[in-house]
Amino acid sequence: MESSTLDSHPKPSASNVFTLESPFPIYALAESSSSTGSPRLAIGSFLEEYTNKVDIVAFDEETQNFHSNPSLSFDHPYPPTKLMFHPSSKSPDLLASSGDFLRLWEIHPNNTVEPRAVLNNSKTSEFCAPLTSFDWNEAEPRRIGTSSIDTTCTIWDIERGAVETQLIAHDKEVYDIAWGEAGVFASVSADGSVRIFDLRDKEHSTIIYESPQPETPLLRLAWNKQDLRYMATILMDTNKVVILDIRSPTMPVAELQRHRASVNAIAWAPQSCRHLCSAGDDSQALIWDLPTVADPSGIDPILAYSAGSEINQLQWSATQPDWIAIAFGNKIQLLKV
Repeated sequence: MESSTLDSHPKPSASNVFTLESPFPIYALAESSSSTGSPRLAIGSFLEEYTNKVDIVAFDEETQNFHSNPSLSFDHPYPPTKLMFHPSSKSPDLLASSGDFLRLWEIHPNNTVEPRAVLNNSKTSEFCAPLTSFDWNEAEPRRIGTSSIDTTCTIWDIERGAVETQLIAHDKEVYDIAWGEAGVFASVSADGSVRIFDLRDKEHSTIIYESPQPETPLLRLAWNKQDLRYMATILMDTNKVVILDIRSPTMPVAELQRHRASVNAIAWAPQSCRHLCSAGDDSQALIWDLPTVADPSGIDPILAYSAGSEINQLQWSATQPDWIAIAFGNKIQLLKV
C-alpha cells in the first residue's frame, strides 16, 4: 500500500497525545481497571540483568501530567513479560506479573507495594520454566491462566495459591493465553496453532487456526470480549493481523495487512465488537473498524498514529475506553481516541 494512502488517514491530534519518558527501556505495560479518576499505568523495565523495575504512575487529565511516586516503584526479578491489574476495582488493589514465576503484588492505600504471592507451577523443582504471558479471568477473578515455554498452560486459583489444572497445551512453546468465558481459554504457540480449551473437558482441545506457512509461530492472541465469536492473532515476523471466527475454523474472516513491518501487539476495543488496535515495528498504531463483509481489496485502518520508534506494546483501557497506551523505546504514550 502506498504510504500516502495510509498517511491520509486521521491521526490523533497532538493535544490528545501525552508522553512519559522512563529512565529504562520499557516492555510490559498495564492499565488499571479502576473506573474512578484518570488512567493509572504499571510499567515494566526491559534490562538484560537480574534486577528490573516496575513503576506505577498516574495520569492527571486536568494538569495533563504524569505523576510518579517513588514508593510505588519496586524491584522485579528479570524483565516482566506481562503486567496486569486485577480486573475488578472492588477487590484488593492487586497487580500480577509474569517472568520467572507468576507474582502478585498488593498496592496499599498508603501508596506502598508489598509482594503478596510467588506462584511456581513446577511440581518437581523450586524453579519454574519461564512464563511468556498470562491472562486474568474477568468472569472469575480468582483464576489466572499462564503460558510457558515448557508447552504448558497452568490455571491458578490465586485465592488458594494452588494450581487448579495444568495442561500440555501445544507441541512447542506457548507464547500467549486469553480467556473467553469463565472456563474457556485459548492459546497460541511456536507450533503455529490457535487452540481452545474448555475446563469441563480437559482431555480435548479444538484447533481453530494453523499458520499457512508450516509452524510459523503465533505470538499474540486477543479474544473479543464484546463478541466471543471473534479473536485476533499475529504471526512472527509478518505485517498481518489475522481475524478468526471460532464458528468457521481454519479460514480467517479477515487479514489486516496495512502495517509496513512486523506487528507486535493487538487489542480489541473494550466497548465495541468491531474495533481493533494493532501496533508494530513500523512505529505505527492503527485502529481498524472491521466491516461485516470484508472488501476483497483489503481493509484500511480508520486512524493511524506514528510513534518515535518501533511500538512493542499497547493496552486499550477497559474502563476508560477513550485511552490507548503504547510503549516504544523508553517512552509511554497515552492516546485519547
